[in-house]
Amino acid sequence: MNLISRRRFLRTGAAASLAPWISLRAEEPAGKPLGVALLGLGNYSTHQLGPALKKTKHARLTGIVTGSPEKIPKWREEYGIPEGNVYNYETLDRIADNKDIDIVYVVTPTGLHPEYAIRAAKAGKHVICEKPMAPTVEDCTRMINAAKDNGVTLQIGYRLHWDPFHLRLMEAMEKKEFGDWKSISAANGSRMNEFTGLNKWRTGELSVAGALYDLGVYAVQAQLYTACEKPLRVTAKHSTERKDRFTEVPETYEWTLEFADGRKADGWSSYGKSANFIRADVKEGEIEIQPAYGYGGQKGRTPDGPMDFRHVPQQVLQIDGQAQAILRNEPSKVPGEMGRRDIRVLQGIVKSAASGKPYEFGDEWD
Repeated sequence: MNLISRRRFLRTGAAASLAPWISLRAEEPAGKPLGVALLGLGNYSTHQLGPALKKTKHARLTGIVTGSPEKIPKWREEYGIPEGNVYNYETLDRIADNKDIDIVYVVTPTGLHPEYAIRAAKAGKHVICEKPMAPTVEDCTRMINAAKDNGVTLQIGYRLHWDPFHLRLMEAMEKKEFGDWKSISAANGSRMNEFTGLNKWRTGELSVAGALYDLGVYAVQAQLYTACEKPLRVTAKHSTERKDRFTEVPETYEWTLEFADGRKADGWSSYGKSANFIRADVKEGEIEIQPAYGYGGQKGRTPDGPMDFRHVPQQVLQIDGQAQAILRNEPSKVPGEMGRRDIRVLQGIVKSAASGKPYEFGDEWD
């Protein structure tokens, strides 16, 4: 088989293997749709998750948990939520008695994830937790143990695991379709100029490490599923240009992950400058997605040429896929252990930047 034919064959095979995920919504439900309660009714719930739950086949919005009473009437009217399925953060534990709610989707600032995920698990509800999973590895472990102890699942809101561009990247790298990788680079940053209202928490204690946790988790995730292995160490630094605005967290983080054979993956995240890509230098050329991490608009290329995929509703596919894993009692594509792995790397970046020395992961990996 010549090179062109081989590549066409592999590309066709890749498209075929991606088809089940792209066409997920066309599948018949594996049972009665699961009831979802959104915990936290901020921007992401309002503009992404709520609308997505109008389109899902395997899950439906049946409850809300909010600390903002003024939001309740609109949500109840738009989604037909009964008064008895409305909770606040003090009454969350009563959700245990509500048979309409199977899943609690935690959509609060990162610093609050552990408390609410653990309480939801103790109430006997499956948990989906937005990224990044938690402030520390220890928090992640407590969340994982709470889910196991109460016989429920814990999944992370990693929507890009249902995006065809990222699935294509994962498959190509796992199969070494274009040869092994030589180096990897990734970045996710956006210059932030508004620090009030919805953005206030991003530069404070609840954000944990500012842009690194909020945006950098995407770049770290992409580096890991591109490398197909875990790093041995990380060297990092942080910097702040607008010191009057970034008083609690750095404005920019930069890092280099080093792997067993000496290969490296460079990355950065920032609230001071913009970028949005994942790129791998492989034996036969480059594999790249740019832009990479948004809710749509991805563009990708391989040594074969441009990736040719249509836009998909990421959150719809994500929630349907996570609900199906529960309904079918199958392993999740995005379990809590994956979230903990990523927090381990993010913590390593923070520690290296603070000490000025490489951080060794040693025997920390699960």
